[in-house]
Amino acid sequence: MTAASASSTLCDTPQKLFRQRCRDWASQPALRHKKKGIWTTTTWGHYFEQARLLGLALAALGVQRGECIGVLSENRPEWLFADLGAQCMGMLCTGIYPTSSPEQVKYILQDARVRVLFVENQEQYDKVLAVREDCPTLQHIVITDLKGLRGLADPMAMDFSACLALGQARVQQHASDFDHAIDRSQPTDIAFLVYTSGTTGAPKGAMIANSNLMFQIESVHHYLKLQALDRTLSFLPLCHIAERMSTTYNPLALGQIVHFPENSGTVFNDIREVAPHLIFGPPRFWEKMYSQVTLYMQDALPIARSVYAQILAEGAHIAQARLEEKPVGAWRRQRYALGQKLVLTNLRSFLGLQNIKTAMTGAAPVPPELLRWYMAIGIDLLEAFGMTETCGFCTSMPENRIRIGTAGVRAPGTEVRLGPQDEVLVRGPNVFAGYWQLPEKTREAIDSDGWLHTGDCGEIDADGYLRIKDRLKDIIITSGGKNITPSNIENHLKFSPYVSDAVVIGEGRHYLTCLVMLDQDNVAKYAQDHQVPYTDYASMTHAPEIIALVQAEVEQVNRRLARVEQIKDFRIISQLLSADDEELTPTMKLKRKVVAVKYSPLIDAMYGAHGTSV
Repeated sequence: MTAASASSTLCDTPQKLFRQRCRDWASQPALRHKKKGIWTTTTWGHYFEQARLLGLALAALGVQRGECIGVLSENRPEWLFADLGAQCMGMLCTGIYPTSSPEQVKYILQDARVRVLFVENQEQYDKVLAVREDCPTLQHIVITDLKGLRGLADPMAMDFSACLALGQARVQQHASDFDHAIDRSQPTDIAFLVYTSGTTGAPKGAMIANSNLMFQIESVHHYLKLQALDRTLSFLPLCHIAERMSTTYNPLALGQIVHFPENSGTVFNDIREVAPHLIFGPPRFWEKMYSQVTLYMQDALPIARSVYAQILAEGAHIAQARLEEKPVGAWRRQRYALGQKLVLTNLRSFLGLQNIKTAMTGAAPVPPELLRWYMAIGIDLLEAFGMTETCGFCTSMPENRIRIGTAGVRAPGTEVRLGPQDEVLVRGPNVFAGYWQLPEKTREAIDSDGWLHTGDCGEIDADGYLRIKDRLKDIIITSGGKNITPSNIENHLKFSPYVSDAVVIGEGRHYLTCLVMLDQDNVAKYAQDHQVPYTDYASMTHAPEIIALVQAEVEQVNRRLARVEQIKDFRIISQLLSADDEELTPTMKLKRKVVAVKYSPLIDAMYGAHGTSV
């Protein structure tokens, strides 16, 4: 099996390529899913058959070409079967974050006019039950896991196996319909909708065209160094464009095996078990791994801490030499090689990274210290920049020419330049087809010359490396007229193992302050280790020792910042936030405007006479 077999250049749509890959690689493993501790395998041949049965079942349920279905589920093979089954029939599919509230589910069901919705379990079914009276286009609900729903008497609902049986029955009379529908697919067709996170305003449905997907599939080899049958893990929400590309479309180019964890809470254990060759994760994921090592070393014997520090220092020297393209002495290389053998190999195995070929991060700016730490332990964590509107990656870091603080260089065949206010503009086959039913918003996003206005402020150096400063709308202008990019400061704070998120405040103010969200697990461990009494999360955030802990972290960050960027005061948010709270998007990003309004008393206190100044 080789990734070059049945070259994608012979297929002009992902649906045709999917069919071809499933024929060429029919007996090869495509997907693995962990259920009750056991990994089950789906071959490419079975993958296609499941998608075919579901596609035919959707037609039997009355879904027409160009109409939309939805999936409300955590990552699992059934997600892909429904998605590709619909796409091959010329139907659209949209994913809904499994953490969404009933109101958020209702919005997407209404906006996309979803006809059939696949839900994972009783929890997700109950959300739909609460809002379906307000969703007139919804005709059928397909439930994957019936635990707790046995004997359900709902004429609108059926279980997943019944849906497959419906497709099997249709095979008898309409066996060729699936292939005929695939043959009808065109590059200009819309493959699926991805709804934006709604950080500002209502979510918008981004239309991803077949041509967008084929361009990205054919570009994969530029930034992923994988071979057929290499292992990946699908753990970010599949309704996010990055995971959709990584789980569904990149394997069509390279033939890697996608593993689905048992559930969202087992991801780090499953990574250790799978030992993947590729991981793409947001900065917070990589920060969690770093925190695991940092906290583990705090409890280690003094001699172990000393050895770790020495090896890390050697790795940091070698990493810096690589970044500066300077030679490394033979004696230093030998010492580091010995450290690799004695310590770092075990460390990477502890994290599940012993086989890693490509480690990537994006979706938010990354603390430079984090990238340097991974380089020091022998892993190049490569930054990339992309959006839903660019169908995933737009720029990526060349592995042999790493520049920390940038998101790499543009994808071949695309253009990237700066517009007014240094806004990053993108043009090329990766730019999406527009927003679903929102022509005015589409014209605001893509100008008459085809340039996508990303809303990000950036810089491009002489060698074409892109550095993202911040979202244009998030730049803070202080009362003294200084322009501050808050994400840079926030990322320094989030590098702390005790801080999960932070929002810098200061628009029109004399100085900057900050609202901090604690990392509950790491701070709870600190409290236990230092005998800090607390009864619940809220009481923990008010403990003087915890406030002092965060203050020390803020002071450490301030030492690395210009005076005008330094945090003069902070408050810890005492509520443990989840995606159900209005402050967070389904992707767990803080909504700045909502936070500024909801926590205005806390903010005002930091600018009053009684603030606790750092």
